[in-house]
Amino acid sequence: MIRIGLLSDTHGFLDPQIFTHFAQCDEIWHAGDVGSVKIIDDLKAFKPFRGVFGNIDDKAVAYECPENQRFELEGLSVWMTHIGGTPPRYNPIVRPDLLMNPPDVFVCGHSHILKVVRDPKINNLLFINPGAAGKHGFHSVRTCLRFGLDAGRITNMEVIELGTR
Repeated sequence: MIRIGLLSDTHGFLDPQIFTHFAQCDEIWHAGDVGSVKIIDDLKAFKPFRGVFGNIDDKAVAYECPENQRFELEGLSVWMTHIGGTPPRYNPIVRPDLLMNPPDVFVCGHSHILKVVRDPKINNLLFINPGAAGKHGFHSVRTCLRFGLDAGRITNMEVIELGTR
């Protein structure tokens, strides 16, 4: 089993609570709009890191993080991108690939809206958006997620509230 800490939309602000909440995690994933290479550096120094760049990120962040990450982990195929839309209204840029080659887990950010739901129309993929962990945006509560990947299953999904924006 691998424990994952997932956040998105930090917009240059990394809450120190992340280090406590993700202390038992094996990897940290960031679904874009990081806001600063320093955040990437701090997260990489803490745990193994996977991330994607978002629409507010500069070239320095894009150099560290690709636009998309597709990988296999614990028997699950994962696709992480920043602007993914939401079921059933996926981003038209990613929708064709989702239909032709659906992952088991589709992770995105951008909307600042926490949402975890299965999409029965696309191979029952698990759609995950951790909401926004930063202070910039319209969200009122900053959130992130913690969960496990274990032999092809998602386990122990937890919503972590970091406080008000």
